[in-house]
Amino acid sequence: MVDSTSQDEVDWEFKERDIKILQELSEDPQMSSREMADVLETEHDIDISHVTVSERIRRMRDAGVFREAILPNEQFFNFALFEFKFDARNFGDEWRAAMEYIMDDRHTLMYFISNGEYQWKTIMMFRDRETESKWIHDFYKAHGGVVSNVRNSVVHNLLKFQTDSEIFALLNDGGDR
Repeated sequence: MVDSTSQDEVDWEFKERDIKILQELSEDPQMSSREMADVLETEHDIDISHVTVSERIRRMRDAGVFREAILPNEQFFNFALFEFKFDARNFGDEWRAAMEYIMDDRHTLMYFISNGEYQWKTIMMFRDRETESKWIHDFYKAHGGVVSNVRNSVVHNLLKFQTDSEIFALLNDGGDR
């Protein structure tokens, strides 16, 4: 498989202001650094210039502390969870092409590896169910030798689609309370 530890490894020592910046960014990703500096001072008693706020955000972004993604409003797309079960007979020869096919596909929002019977999972977006069905058909035509099953689940009534700002507090205390 692809070794992602080296490319995803993040070396960052969090300061309290970094955590507050991340929390405020998750609440309002469009907040200007001037507005952020004001909020940090008035709500968190952190005296910091807007230039420093901007620099900290840039350094955290460059270090890989957070990733930025454009997430379309869920009303425009049908979301689906796909799980890929492998056919071990052809896995050694065909896994990489299948993995890259999924990873590079424009419909893929999130792609990850998990343990258990279904090892690859992806959250995908399609404009309609017909396109989703065609994608599965085309995937089997191109990579059916490496998978014995693609299980797809329709994601409907999406009830939450955001990161809560409070999650960043866990970076400071090291535990989930």
